[in-house]
Amino acid sequence: MTTTTSTSTNSVVDLVTHLAQEHLSRWQHGYLNDDAKAVGALARLRRGAGKPAGQLPDLWDLIDTQPLHTARRNGRPLSENELARAEDALHASLTLWALHQQSRGTGMHQTHRRERPRGLGAAVHRLMPANDIDDSLRKRLVRAGNAPDLTALAQRLRDIVTLLRREDIPLDYALLAGQLYQWQWPGGADRVRIAWGRSFHAWQDHRDRGTQQDNPADAPSAATDKDTL
Repeated sequence: MTTTTSTSTNSVVDLVTHLAQEHLSRWQHGYLNDDAKAVGALARLRRGAGKPAGQLPDLWDLIDTQPLHTARRNGRPLSENELARAEDALHASLTLWALHQQSRGTGMHQTHRRERPRGLGAAVHRLMPANDIDDSLRKRLVRAGNAPDLTALAQRLRDIVTLLRREDIPLDYALLAGQLYQWQWPGGADRVRIAWGRSFHAWQDHRDRGTQQDNPADAPSAATDKDTL
């Protein structure tokens, strides 16, 4: 696979988000079009959901992180900490997407836009009844944000993703990848929690503006059993 990224990027968050978007776009398009390689990749990826990247050598040749090793930040290569945290964030996000996408007939990765919120907070809010707050769901989001490390966070997000999958509620997994990278740095968890809180309220704003109906192209279609491996 050839991935094109700028070697002068000033933000590793942006680089991680961009790489995740490239992987997700390719795999999701292939999966929805019954491409055998994409279906196989998803089957492999979803087995890694909620697990540390180092436990799954089978995925090392599947998630292409080469652009991370050639990128330059302020004229220098990424540090070992930057590389490790970027790779772990990509692994967590892409494997969670694979779990979410399994047997779904439409793309569960959808890009966040202001007029169509697709952040984690908005996705959790969509699980709740209109004009009501489900405290158990809210606590799941809070508990995820308070995870002690990335492995625990991925495991808690796995539980949330399972609920989203059941209700065919999409999520921006490229955005999530960048947030998972940021979350691993000192002070990063606080910033990510704030972003998730804003996203949670963005969905209510979306409803209040009378735009809660998604684009018809986003409507879920019948589930498929092509990858019930």
